[in-house]
Amino acid sequence: MTNQYFATVARGLEEIAAKELEKLGAKNVNPDFTGVYFEGDKALLYKVNIWSRIIFRILVPIHTINSKNAEDLYNNARKIDWSDYIQIDQTFAVNCTGKNQELNHSHFTALQIKNAIVDQQRERYNRRSNIDVKNPDILINAHIYEDQCILSLDSSGDSLHRRGYRPAMGVAPLKESLAAALLEMANWTPDIPFLDPMCGSGILPIEAALKSLNIAPGLSRNRFNFEQWPDFDAALCDQIIDDAIQQQKHELDAPIFGSDQDFEIVQQAIINAKKSDLDHHIKITQVALENIEAPTDHGIIICNPPYGKRLGNSQELGSLYKLLGDVFKQRFKGWTAYVLSGNKELTKKIGLRTSGRIPVYNGSLPCTLLKYELY
Repeated sequence: MTNQYFATVARGLEEIAAKELEKLGAKNVNPDFTGVYFEGDKALLYKVNIWSRIIFRILVPIHTINSKNAEDLYNNARKIDWSDYIQIDQTFAVNCTGKNQELNHSHFTALQIKNAIVDQQRERYNRRSNIDVKNPDILINAHIYEDQCILSLDSSGDSLHRRGYRPAMGVAPLKESLAAALLEMANWTPDIPFLDPMCGSGILPIEAALKSLNIAPGLSRNRFNFEQWPDFDAALCDQIIDDAIQQQKHELDAPIFGSDQDFEIVQQAIINAKKSDLDHHIKITQVALENIEAPTDHGIIICNPPYGKRLGNSQELGSLYKLLGDVFKQRFKGWTAYVLSGNKELTKKIGLRTSGRIPVYNGSLPCTLLKYELY
């Protein structure tokens, strides 16, 4: 049976996510703002949750109802037979996005839907499900657009970008999904050596290793919310997981390196690599940027230096960017470097001519991924 799904993604990553979905077997893939519509069967739903490196969560639309105001929303939500989706002994929560003139507060909107569900349950069973906003069995997504509300079941639960390997974080870490997207933007493939000379908590090298070893990110999760649904097919899910495990590789095709000058930060990266069982694949070292040397005769560098919006002072960071350009020019001939930055003035200090500029958002910050061919 073919169903329509909606994958939520970070702003600017819609096209990359669409390509990933097509590779996984999705049909009728249609990128939209911060999301991608696609079609597929139940097996694809499970597969995307287990394999996606870019997507946040997969929503399954179940009803579209009129929602001109709070009363309209409540009444129409209560007409839905919620026993098809939520059992009395299951916990649930409602998340809301979007707004219209009357419904302009997401918490209030979610409360109307929650009330409609529990009032229906009380009327039918004289009992009601409990609410669990942190780890619900059933997570309902409501999206208000003009005078309509799209109600969906969230199949993922906790956002898919949380791989489960990152107990230790740097001061301004990249999301795992953005790190994976940057590897795609840089056209990095597992046969090319990889280096992040300012690796922080190690997210870029770890995501590179996961991709290189063909490890499905979802294998590290404790659960997905679709496992709580009435139509959950455990045998099908187990088969997809077994197939994913069988497809893993045991050795890297090319080395992966990460380094940072801060000892404590390097220790965080090592902890994260161990947590992901990749510490014997990735070489993470404490090296100051001015002392770094190219570990191979070619490769790809991706780094995310501080750019003043979150860390440090932009004037003080100018010397760091100049040093970065000098190191690239003097020691990395034959490599291609990519620098993610949200500060145009700072990137001028690198002093090298770019061969490509890709707009990208780091959270809500508009940034650019700058490409440098090093000859």
